[in-house]
Amino acid sequence: MSTPTPNGLDKLGLENIGKVYYNLSYDELQAHEVNKNECKISSTGTAMCDTGIFTGRSPKDKYFVDQVPSNEHISWGDINKKIDKEKFDTLFDLTKKQLSGKDIYIMDVYAGASDASKKSVRFISEVAWQAHFVKNMFIRPTEEELKTFEPDFVVYNGCKTTNENYKAMDLHSDVYVCFNIEENISIIGGTWYGGEMKKGIFSMMNYWLPLEGKLSMHCSANVGKDDDVCLFFGLSGTGKTTLSTDPERALIGDDEHGWDDNGVFNFEGGCYAKVIDLKEENEPEIFGAIVKDALLENVVADASGNVDYSDISKTQNTRVSYPIEHIVNHKKDLQAGHPSNIIFLSYDAFGVLPPVSKLNREQAMYYFLSGYTAKVAGTERGITEPVTTFSACFGEAFLPLHPTKYAKLLGKKIDEHNVNVYLVNTGLNGAGKRMSIKDTRACINGILNGSINDAEFDTVPVFNLKFPTSLNGITNNSILNPMSTWESKEKFDETLRSLAGKFIENFDRYNDNGSEFDYSAAGPKL
Repeated sequence: MSTPTPNGLDKLGLENIGKVYYNLSYDELQAHEVNKNECKISSTGTAMCDTGIFTGRSPKDKYFVDQVPSNEHISWGDINKKIDKEKFDTLFDLTKKQLSGKDIYIMDVYAGASDASKKSVRFISEVAWQAHFVKNMFIRPTEEELKTFEPDFVVYNGCKTTNENYKAMDLHSDVYVCFNIEENISIIGGTWYGGEMKKGIFSMMNYWLPLEGKLSMHCSANVGKDDDVCLFFGLSGTGKTTLSTDPERALIGDDEHGWDDNGVFNFEGGCYAKVIDLKEENEPEIFGAIVKDALLENVVADASGNVDYSDISKTQNTRVSYPIEHIVNHKKDLQAGHPSNIIFLSYDAFGVLPPVSKLNREQAMYYFLSGYTAKVAGTERGITEPVTTFSACFGEAFLPLHPTKYAKLLGKKIDEHNVNVYLVNTGLNGAGKRMSIKDTRACINGILNGSINDAEFDTVPVFNLKFPTSLNGITNNSILNPMSTWESKEKFDETLRSLAGKFIENFDRYNDNGSEFDYSAAGPKL
Protein backbone atom coordinates (compact mmCIF):
# COMPACT_ATOMS: atom_id res chain seq x y z
CA MET A 1 0.00 0.00 0.00
CA SER A 2 1.48 3.35 -0.98
CA THR A 3 0.32 6.63 0.48
CA PRO A 4 1.31 10.23 -0.25
CA THR A 5 4.36 11.55 1.58
CA PRO A 6 3.69 14.41 3.99
CA ASN A 7 5.50 17.71 3.62
CA GLY A 8 8.46 18.26 5.95
CA LEU A 9 9.16 14.59 6.71
CA ASP A 10 12.88 15.41 6.87
CA LYS A 11 12.27 17.99 9.61
CA LEU A 12 10.84 15.54 12.15
CA GLY A 13 14.19 14.36 13.49
CA LEU A 14 13.38 10.66 12.97
CA GLU A 15 15.94 8.23 11.54
CA ASN A 16 15.56 5.21 9.26
CA ILE A 17 11.81 5.63 8.96
CA GLY A 18 10.10 2.57 7.52
CA LYS A 19 6.80 2.93 5.72
CA VAL A 20 4.87 6.16 6.27
CA TYR A 21 1.12 5.66 6.36
CA TYR A 22 -0.19 9.15 5.73
CA ASN A 23 -3.79 10.15 6.48
CA LEU A 24 -5.12 6.69 5.73
CA SER A 25 -8.78 6.16 4.97
CA TYR A 26 -11.07 4.51 7.50
CA ASP A 27 -11.05 1.26 5.53
CA GLU A 28 -7.25 1.24 5.42
CA LEU A 29 -6.96 1.98 9.12
CA GLN A 30 -9.38 -0.79 10.05
CA ALA A 31 -7.42 -3.26 7.92
CA HIS A 32 -4.22 -2.28 9.77
CA GLU A 33 -5.92 -2.54 13.16
CA VAL A 34 -7.16 -6.05 12.47
CA ASN A 35 -4.02 -7.32 10.75
CA LYS A 36 -1.81 -6.06 13.59
CA ASN A 37 -4.18 -7.54 16.21
CA GLU A 38 -4.73 -4.08 17.69
CA CYS A 39 -8.50 -4.23 17.39
CA LYS A 40 -11.42 -6.58 17.10
CA ILE A 41 -14.64 -5.71 15.32
CA SER A 42 -17.97 -5.45 17.09
CA SER A 43 -21.27 -6.77 15.79
CA THR A 44 -22.07 -3.25 14.50
CA GLY A 45 -18.79 -3.01 12.57
CA THR A 46 -17.02 -0.83 15.15
CA ALA A 47 -13.34 -1.32 15.92
CA MET A 48 -12.68 -2.19 19.57
CA CYS A 49 -9.29 -1.47 21.15
CA ASP A 50 -7.78 -1.69 24.61
CA THR A 51 -5.68 1.25 25.77
CA GLY A 52 -3.41 -0.80 28.03
CA ILE A 53 -2.87 -0.22 31.73
CA PHE A 54 -3.99 3.39 31.38
CA THR A 55 -7.71 3.78 30.71
CA GLY A 56 -7.72 7.50 31.46
CA ARG A 57 -5.40 10.47 31.39
CA SER A 58 -2.33 10.82 33.61
CA PRO A 59 -2.64 14.44 34.81
CA LYS A 60 0.22 14.17 37.31
CA ASP A 61 2.59 13.40 34.41
CA LYS A 62 1.81 16.55 32.40
CA TYR A 63 4.55 19.19 32.08
CA PHE A 64 5.29 22.46 30.28
CA VAL A 65 8.83 23.57 29.48
CA ASP A 66 9.77 26.47 31.73
CA GLN A 67 11.08 29.06 29.27
CA VAL A 68 10.47 32.59 28.01
CA PRO A 69 7.99 33.86 26.92
CA SER A 70 5.39 31.16 27.67
CA ASN A 71 6.43 30.90 31.33
CA GLU A 72 5.24 34.48 31.79
CA HIS A 73 1.68 33.43 30.86
CA ILE A 74 1.34 29.94 32.36
CA SER A 75 -0.33 29.56 35.74
CA TRP A 76 2.18 27.24 37.43
CA GLY A 77 1.14 24.74 40.09
CA ASP A 78 -0.12 21.19 40.51
CA ILE A 79 -1.95 21.30 37.16
CA ASN A 80 0.71 23.04 35.08
CA LYS A 81 4.01 21.62 36.28
CA LYS A 82 7.43 22.83 35.17
CA ILE A 83 10.09 20.84 33.36
CA ASP A 84 13.38 22.39 32.32
CA LYS A 85 14.53 22.43 28.71
CA GLU A 86 17.36 19.94 29.30
CA LYS A 87 15.00 17.30 30.72
CA PHE A 88 12.52 17.89 27.93
CA ASP A 89 15.24 17.39 25.32
CA THR A 90 16.22 14.11 26.99
CA LEU A 91 12.63 12.89 26.79
CA PHE A 92 12.29 14.17 23.23
CA ASP A 93 15.36 12.15 22.22
CA LEU A 94 13.85 9.10 23.92
CA THR A 95 10.59 9.61 22.01
CA LYS A 96 12.31 10.10 18.66
CA LYS A 97 14.41 6.99 19.24
CA GLN A 98 11.22 4.99 19.86
CA LEU A 99 9.63 6.23 16.62
CA SER A 100 12.79 5.84 14.51
CA GLY A 101 13.37 2.68 12.50
CA LYS A 102 9.63 1.94 12.50
CA ASP A 103 6.65 2.09 10.21
CA ILE A 104 4.75 5.16 11.36
CA TYR A 105 1.34 6.69 10.98
CA ILE A 106 1.11 10.42 10.32
CA MET A 107 -2.18 12.27 10.56
CA ASP A 108 -2.41 15.91 9.50
CA VAL A 109 -5.56 17.56 10.85
CA TYR A 110 -7.04 20.86 11.97
CA ALA A 111 -8.04 21.96 15.46
CA GLY A 112 -10.76 24.59 15.10
CA ALA A 113 -13.45 24.95 12.45
CA SER A 114 -13.07 28.75 12.23
CA ASP A 115 -10.65 29.85 9.52
CA ALA A 116 -9.76 32.83 11.70
CA SER A 117 -8.73 30.66 14.65
CA LYS A 118 -7.82 27.13 13.51
CA LYS A 119 -4.45 25.46 14.02
CA SER A 120 -2.78 22.83 11.83
CA VAL A 121 -1.62 19.83 13.86
CA ARG A 122 0.49 16.79 12.90
CA PHE A 123 0.29 13.56 14.93
CA ILE A 124 2.96 10.85 14.67
CA SER A 125 2.40 7.36 16.09
CA GLU A 126 3.33 3.74 15.50
CA VAL A 127 -0.14 2.46 16.49
CA ALA A 128 -2.90 2.28 13.89
CA TRP A 129 -5.82 2.75 16.28
CA GLN A 130 -4.25 5.95 17.61
CA ALA A 131 -4.24 7.32 14.06
CA HIS A 132 -7.88 6.22 13.83
CA PHE A 133 -8.65 8.09 17.06
CA VAL A 134 -7.06 11.25 15.67
CA LYS A 135 -9.01 10.91 12.42
CA ASN A 136 -12.23 10.67 14.44
CA MET A 137 -11.54 13.47 16.87
CA PHE A 138 -10.08 16.24 14.74
CA ILE A 139 -11.11 18.07 11.58
CA ARG A 140 -10.06 16.23 8.44
CA PRO A 141 -8.44 18.31 5.66
CA THR A 142 -9.38 17.78 2.04
CA GLU A 143 -6.92 16.06 -0.30
CA GLU A 144 -6.23 19.46 -1.86
CA GLU A 145 -5.48 20.98 1.57
CA LEU A 146 -3.09 18.14 2.40
CA LYS A 147 -0.90 19.00 -0.61
CA THR A 148 0.19 22.25 1.04
CA PHE A 149 -0.33 21.29 4.69
CA GLU A 150 2.28 22.75 7.06
CA PRO A 151 1.84 21.95 10.76
CA ASP A 152 1.67 24.68 13.38
CA PHE A 153 2.22 22.03 16.07
CA VAL A 154 3.55 18.45 16.09
CA VAL A 155 2.63 15.66 18.53
CA TYR A 156 5.11 12.78 18.84
CA ASN A 157 3.30 9.83 20.42
CA GLY A 158 5.95 7.39 21.60
CA CYS A 159 3.52 5.41 23.73
CA LYS A 160 5.60 2.22 23.62
CA THR A 161 8.54 3.78 25.44
CA THR A 162 8.89 4.75 29.10
CA ASN A 163 11.23 7.02 31.01
CA GLU A 164 13.14 4.60 33.24
CA ASN A 165 15.19 7.47 34.71
CA TYR A 166 12.20 9.42 35.99
CA LYS A 167 13.32 9.28 39.64
CA ALA A 168 16.71 10.74 38.85
CA MET A 169 14.96 13.44 36.81
CA ASP A 170 12.65 14.16 39.76
CA LEU A 171 9.51 13.43 37.72
CA HIS A 172 6.29 11.81 38.93
CA SER A 173 6.50 8.47 37.07
CA ASP A 174 7.81 6.78 33.94
CA VAL A 175 4.92 8.32 31.97
CA TYR A 176 5.35 11.75 30.42
CA VAL A 177 3.15 14.18 28.50
CA CYS A 178 5.21 17.29 27.80
CA PHE A 179 4.64 20.53 25.91
CA ASN A 180 7.31 22.78 24.43
CA ILE A 181 5.29 25.84 23.44
CA GLU A 182 8.18 27.78 21.88
CA GLU A 183 9.13 24.86 19.61
CA ASN A 184 5.48 23.88 18.96
CA ILE A 185 6.03 20.28 20.01
CA SER A 186 4.33 17.82 22.35
CA ILE A 187 5.70 14.41 23.32
CA ILE A 188 3.95 11.41 24.89
CA GLY A 189 5.55 8.35 26.43
CA GLY A 190 4.50 5.44 28.63
CA THR A 191 0.74 5.69 28.08
CA TRP A 192 -1.35 4.48 25.16
CA TYR A 193 -4.50 6.37 26.18
CA GLY A 194 -5.82 8.29 23.15
CA GLY A 195 -7.38 11.01 25.25
CA GLU A 196 -3.90 12.39 25.98
CA MET A 197 -3.69 13.52 22.34
CA LYS A 198 -7.17 15.04 22.36
CA LYS A 199 -6.79 16.91 25.65
CA GLY A 200 -3.21 17.88 24.85
CA ILE A 201 -4.34 19.90 21.85
CA PHE A 202 -7.24 21.27 23.90
CA SER A 203 -4.68 22.50 26.44
CA MET A 204 -2.75 24.21 23.66
CA MET A 205 -5.89 25.84 22.23
CA ASN A 206 -6.55 27.04 25.78
CA TYR A 207 -3.12 28.68 25.67
CA TRP A 208 -3.19 30.16 22.17
CA LEU A 209 -6.70 31.55 21.83
CA PRO A 210 -7.09 33.67 25.02
CA LEU A 211 -3.81 35.42 24.18
CA GLU A 212 -5.51 36.39 20.91
CA GLY A 213 -8.56 37.68 22.80
CA LYS A 214 -10.64 34.62 21.92
CA LEU A 215 -12.41 32.40 24.43
CA SER A 216 -11.66 28.66 24.56
CA MET A 217 -14.26 26.53 26.33
CA HIS A 218 -14.81 23.04 27.74
CA CYS A 219 -18.42 22.81 26.61
CA SER A 220 -20.80 21.24 24.12
CA ALA A 221 -22.88 23.36 21.74
CA ASN A 222 -25.93 23.09 19.54
CA VAL A 223 -28.03 25.40 17.38
CA GLY A 224 -31.78 25.62 16.77
CA LYS A 225 -33.74 26.18 13.58
CA ASP A 226 -33.78 29.92 14.27
CA ASP A 227 -29.96 29.95 14.54
CA ASP A 228 -30.09 30.30 18.33
CA VAL A 229 -26.91 28.84 19.80
CA CYS A 230 -26.67 27.25 23.24
CA LEU A 231 -23.52 26.27 25.14
CA PHE A 232 -23.48 23.48 27.75
CA PHE A 233 -20.64 23.57 30.27
CA GLY A 234 -20.23 20.63 32.64
CA LEU A 235 -17.82 18.17 34.16
CA SER A 236 -17.94 14.42 33.59
CA GLY A 237 -21.26 12.83 34.50
CA THR A 238 -23.34 16.01 34.42
CA GLY A 239 -24.99 15.30 31.04
CA LYS A 240 -23.04 17.61 28.73
CA THR A 241 -22.93 15.20 25.79
CA THR A 242 -26.42 13.77 26.37
CA LEU A 243 -28.25 17.08 26.72
CA SER A 244 -26.56 18.77 23.76
CA THR A 245 -27.37 15.81 21.50
CA ASP A 246 -30.95 16.83 20.68
CA PRO A 247 -32.90 15.62 17.61
CA GLU A 248 -34.56 19.05 17.39
CA ARG A 249 -31.27 20.97 17.32
CA ALA A 250 -28.11 20.60 15.22
CA LEU A 251 -25.05 19.51 17.18
CA ILE A 252 -22.05 21.80 16.72
CA GLY A 253 -19.89 19.66 18.98
CA ASP A 254 -19.95 17.72 22.24
CA ASP A 255 -16.85 18.83 24.15
CA GLU A 256 -14.48 21.62 23.06
CA HIS A 257 -15.24 24.96 21.44
CA GLY A 258 -13.89 28.41 20.73
CA TRP A 259 -15.67 31.76 20.61
CA ASP A 260 -14.16 34.40 18.36
CA ASP A 261 -15.52 37.51 16.65
CA ASN A 262 -17.47 35.36 14.18
CA GLY A 263 -19.21 33.18 16.78
CA VAL A 264 -18.84 29.68 18.24
CA PHE A 265 -16.86 26.91 16.55
CA ASN A 266 -15.93 23.33 17.35
CA PHE A 267 -12.29 22.49 17.92
CA GLU A 268 -12.93 18.91 16.83
CA GLY A 269 -14.48 16.88 14.04
CA GLY A 270 -15.87 14.12 16.21
CA CYS A 271 -17.35 13.14 19.55
CA TYR A 272 -15.95 11.22 22.51
CA ALA A 273 -18.73 9.80 24.65
CA LYS A 274 -18.78 7.62 27.73
CA VAL A 275 -20.61 4.35 27.07
CA ILE A 276 -20.93 2.95 30.58
CA ASP A 277 -24.49 1.55 30.89
CA LEU A 278 -25.34 2.93 27.43
CA LYS A 279 -28.90 2.07 26.35
CA GLU A 280 -30.51 2.82 23.01
CA GLU A 281 -33.77 3.98 24.60
CA ASN A 282 -31.96 6.56 26.76
CA GLU A 283 -29.39 7.88 24.29
CA PRO A 284 -30.48 6.82 20.80
CA GLU A 285 -28.25 9.25 18.90
CA ILE A 286 -25.06 8.11 20.64
CA PHE A 287 -26.08 4.45 20.47
CA GLY A 288 -26.73 4.82 16.75
CA ALA A 289 -23.33 6.42 16.19
CA ILE A 290 -21.48 3.24 17.22
CA VAL A 291 -21.09 1.75 13.77
CA LYS A 292 -18.23 1.30 11.29
CA ASP A 293 -15.52 4.01 11.56
CA ALA A 294 -16.27 4.56 15.25
CA LEU A 295 -13.71 3.32 17.79
CA LEU A 296 -14.69 1.71 21.10
CA GLU A 297 -12.22 1.74 24.01
CA ASN A 298 -11.86 -0.87 26.75
CA VAL A 299 -15.32 -2.41 26.34
CA VAL A 300 -16.16 -6.07 26.88
CA ALA A 301 -17.77 -8.06 24.07
CA ASP A 302 -18.70 -11.70 23.50
CA ALA A 303 -17.31 -13.93 20.76
CA SER A 304 -19.84 -12.52 18.28
CA GLY A 305 -18.81 -8.95 19.00
CA ASN A 306 -21.88 -8.00 21.01
CA VAL A 307 -20.81 -5.31 23.50
CA ASP A 308 -21.93 -5.43 27.13
CA TYR A 309 -21.97 -1.77 28.10
CA SER A 310 -22.71 -2.63 31.71
CA ASP A 311 -19.44 -4.56 32.08
CA ILE A 312 -16.88 -2.32 33.79
CA SER A 313 -14.31 -5.05 34.47
CA LYS A 314 -11.68 -3.14 32.45
CA THR A 315 -12.67 0.38 33.53
CA GLN A 316 -15.65 2.58 34.32
CA ASN A 317 -14.28 4.96 31.70
CA THR A 318 -15.39 2.94 28.67
CA ARG A 319 -15.70 5.28 25.69
CA VAL A 320 -16.40 5.62 22.00
CA SER A 321 -14.98 8.12 19.53
CA TYR A 322 -16.81 8.70 16.27
CA PRO A 323 -16.86 11.29 13.49
CA ILE A 324 -19.58 13.87 14.07
CA GLU A 325 -21.16 12.78 10.80
CA HIS A 326 -22.51 9.79 12.71
CA ILE A 327 -24.91 12.17 14.45
CA VAL A 328 -27.63 12.68 11.86
CA ASN A 329 -28.52 16.20 12.97
CA HIS A 330 -25.17 17.97 13.16
CA LYS A 331 -23.95 21.36 11.95
CA LYS A 332 -21.92 20.46 8.90
CA ASP A 333 -19.51 23.38 9.09
CA LEU A 334 -19.08 22.87 12.86
CA GLN A 335 -19.69 26.53 13.65
CA ALA A 336 -22.50 28.99 14.25
CA GLY A 337 -23.14 32.52 15.49
CA HIS A 338 -22.92 33.99 18.96
CA PRO A 339 -24.81 32.18 21.76
CA SER A 340 -28.20 33.24 23.02
CA ASN A 341 -27.98 30.98 26.09
CA ILE A 342 -25.29 29.42 28.25
CA ILE A 343 -26.06 26.54 30.61
CA PHE A 344 -23.80 25.41 33.46
CA LEU A 345 -24.52 21.77 34.34
CA SER A 346 -23.83 20.60 37.89
CA TYR A 347 -24.53 17.28 39.55
CA ASP A 348 -25.42 18.35 43.08
CA ALA A 349 -25.35 15.19 45.18
CA PHE A 350 -26.52 17.09 48.28
CA GLY A 351 -30.01 17.97 46.99
CA VAL A 352 -29.98 21.70 47.73
CA LEU A 353 -29.48 23.40 44.35
CA PRO A 354 -32.61 24.04 42.23
CA PRO A 355 -33.14 22.03 39.02
CA VAL A 356 -32.74 25.32 37.14
CA SER A 357 -31.66 28.83 38.19
CA LYS A 358 -31.31 32.04 36.21
CA LEU A 359 -27.99 33.79 36.86
CA ASN A 360 -27.08 37.44 36.60
CA ARG A 361 -23.72 38.42 35.12
CA GLU A 362 -21.83 38.36 38.41
CA GLN A 363 -23.32 34.99 39.36
CA ALA A 364 -22.36 33.67 35.93
CA MET A 365 -18.75 34.62 36.57
CA TYR A 366 -18.84 33.10 40.05
CA TYR A 367 -20.30 29.73 39.02
CA PHE A 368 -18.09 29.58 35.94
CA LEU A 369 -15.01 30.00 38.10
CA SER A 370 -16.36 27.56 40.69
CA GLY A 371 -17.09 24.77 38.17
CA TYR A 372 -19.04 22.78 40.75
CA THR A 373 -20.22 19.19 40.66
CA ALA A 374 -20.14 16.29 43.14
CA LYS A 375 -19.00 12.69 43.03
CA VAL A 376 -21.39 10.21 44.61
CA ALA A 377 -20.77 7.00 46.54
CA GLY A 378 -19.76 4.12 44.32
CA THR A 379 -18.42 6.14 41.38
CA GLU A 380 -14.81 5.74 42.49
CA ARG A 381 -13.02 3.45 44.89
CA GLY A 382 -13.03 4.87 48.41
CA ILE A 383 -15.94 7.27 47.91
CA THR A 384 -18.64 6.35 50.43
CA GLU A 385 -20.47 9.68 50.63
CA PRO A 386 -20.89 12.69 48.29
CA VAL A 387 -17.69 14.63 47.61
CA THR A 388 -17.69 18.18 46.28
CA THR A 389 -15.61 18.82 43.17
CA PHE A 390 -14.61 22.28 41.95
CA SER A 391 -12.92 22.60 38.58
CA ALA A 392 -12.48 26.19 37.41
CA CYS A 393 -14.26 27.03 34.15
CA PHE A 394 -15.54 23.43 34.15
CA GLY A 395 -12.16 22.24 32.87
CA GLU A 396 -9.31 23.38 35.13
CA ALA A 397 -7.15 20.39 34.23
CA PHE A 398 -6.74 21.80 30.72
CA LEU A 399 -6.15 25.50 31.48
CA PRO A 400 -2.54 26.67 31.09
CA LEU A 401 -3.49 30.27 31.98
CA HIS A 402 -5.01 31.53 35.22
CA PRO A 403 -8.75 30.72 35.36
CA THR A 404 -9.69 34.39 35.76
CA LYS A 405 -8.30 35.03 32.25
CA TYR A 406 -11.06 32.82 30.83
CA ALA A 407 -13.70 34.21 33.19
CA LYS A 408 -13.00 37.80 32.18
CA LEU A 409 -13.23 36.83 28.50
CA LEU A 410 -16.56 35.11 29.20
CA GLY A 411 -17.88 38.18 30.99
CA LYS A 412 -16.88 40.36 28.05
CA LYS A 413 -18.66 38.03 25.60
CA ILE A 414 -21.80 37.90 27.76
CA ASP A 415 -21.94 41.71 27.79
CA GLU A 416 -21.25 42.11 24.08
CA HIS A 417 -23.92 39.63 22.98
CA ASN A 418 -26.47 39.94 25.79
CA VAL A 419 -26.32 36.22 26.62
CA ASN A 420 -28.63 34.57 29.17
CA VAL A 421 -26.90 32.25 31.65
CA TYR A 422 -28.47 29.44 33.69
CA LEU A 423 -27.38 26.87 36.26
CA VAL A 424 -29.00 23.44 35.81
CA ASN A 425 -28.73 20.75 38.50
CA THR A 426 -28.82 17.26 36.97
CA GLY A 427 -28.10 15.62 40.33
CA LEU A 428 -30.15 14.62 43.34
CA ASN A 429 -33.08 16.11 45.21
CA GLY A 430 -33.66 16.08 48.97
CA ALA A 431 -35.08 12.56 48.78
CA GLY A 432 -31.89 11.27 47.18
CA LYS A 433 -33.52 10.73 43.78
CA ARG A 434 -31.83 11.92 40.61
CA MET A 435 -33.57 14.46 38.41
CA SER A 436 -35.29 12.54 35.63
CA ILE A 437 -34.02 13.13 32.10
CA LYS A 438 -37.60 14.17 31.24
CA ASP A 439 -37.64 16.94 33.85
CA THR A 440 -34.12 18.08 32.98
CA ARG A 441 -35.12 18.25 29.31
CA ALA A 442 -38.15 20.34 30.32
CA CYS A 443 -35.83 22.79 32.09
CA ILE A 444 -33.56 22.94 29.04
CA ASN A 445 -36.54 23.40 26.70
CA GLY A 446 -37.86 26.23 28.88
CA ILE A 447 -34.51 27.98 28.46
CA LEU A 448 -34.27 27.36 24.73
CA ASN A 449 -37.82 28.42 23.84
CA GLY A 450 -37.70 31.38 26.23
CA SER A 451 -40.76 30.33 28.25
CA ILE A 452 -38.69 30.36 31.44
CA ASN A 453 -38.64 34.16 31.20
CA ASP A 454 -42.43 34.25 31.59
CA ALA A 455 -42.32 32.33 34.87
CA GLU A 456 -42.52 33.75 38.37
CA PHE A 457 -39.31 33.31 40.35
CA ASP A 458 -38.50 32.51 43.96
CA THR A 459 -35.09 32.54 45.66
CA VAL A 460 -33.04 29.88 47.41
CA PRO A 461 -31.67 31.35 50.65
CA VAL A 462 -27.91 31.63 51.29
CA PHE A 463 -27.07 30.99 47.61
CA ASN A 464 -29.54 33.68 46.42
CA LEU A 465 -30.33 31.62 43.32
CA LYS A 466 -33.52 32.57 41.49
CA PHE A 467 -35.60 29.62 40.28
CA PRO A 468 -38.93 29.47 38.35
CA THR A 469 -41.94 28.30 40.35
CA SER A 470 -43.43 26.54 37.32
CA LEU A 471 -42.36 25.33 33.88
CA ASN A 472 -44.14 23.52 31.05
CA GLY A 473 -43.31 19.82 30.90
CA ILE A 474 -42.18 19.42 34.51
CA THR A 475 -43.69 16.35 36.16
CA ASN A 476 -44.45 18.24 39.38
CA ASN A 477 -43.65 21.95 39.64
CA SER A 478 -42.94 21.62 43.36
CA ILE A 479 -39.59 19.95 42.57
CA LEU A 480 -38.34 23.27 41.16
CA ASN A 481 -38.01 24.40 44.79
CA PRO A 482 -35.31 22.14 46.27
CA MET A 483 -36.60 22.61 49.83
CA SER A 484 -39.92 20.97 48.87
CA THR A 485 -38.15 17.62 48.33
CA TRP A 486 -36.87 17.51 51.93
CA GLU A 487 -38.84 16.08 54.84
CA SER A 488 -37.05 18.38 57.28
CA LYS A 489 -36.53 22.12 56.70
CA GLU A 490 -33.86 22.07 59.40
CA LYS A 491 -31.93 19.35 57.61
CA PHE A 492 -32.26 21.25 54.33
CA ASP A 493 -30.91 24.43 55.93
CA GLU A 494 -28.04 22.53 57.54
CA THR A 495 -27.03 20.88 54.25
CA LEU A 496 -27.47 24.12 52.31
CA ARG A 497 -25.15 25.99 54.66
CA SER A 498 -22.63 23.16 54.63
CA LEU A 499 -22.40 23.25 50.83
CA ALA A 500 -22.23 27.05 50.87
CA GLY A 501 -19.22 26.84 53.16
CA LYS A 502 -17.44 24.58 50.67
CA PHE A 503 -18.12 27.05 47.85
CA ILE A 504 -16.76 29.91 49.95
CA GLU A 505 -13.66 27.96 50.97
CA ASN A 506 -12.93 26.99 47.35
CA PHE A 507 -13.37 30.55 46.11
CA ASP A 508 -10.89 32.06 48.56
CA ARG A 509 -8.13 31.47 46.01
CA TYR A 510 -9.59 34.11 43.68
CA ASN A 511 -10.19 36.90 46.16
CA ASP A 512 -6.69 38.39 45.94
CA ASN A 513 -6.20 38.19 42.19
CA GLY A 514 -6.92 41.84 41.42
CA SER A 515 -10.29 41.09 39.88
CA GLU A 516 -12.17 43.88 38.13
CA PHE A 517 -15.01 43.25 40.59
CA ASP A 518 -15.51 41.11 43.68
CA TYR A 519 -16.37 37.69 42.27
CA SER A 520 -17.13 36.32 45.74
CA ALA A 521 -19.92 38.87 46.22
CA ALA A 522 -22.04 36.85 43.77
CA GLY A 523 -21.64 33.60 45.69
CA PRO A 524 -23.38 32.20 48.78
CA LYS A 525 -23.38 34.18 52.01
CA LEU A 526 -23.31 32.71 55.52
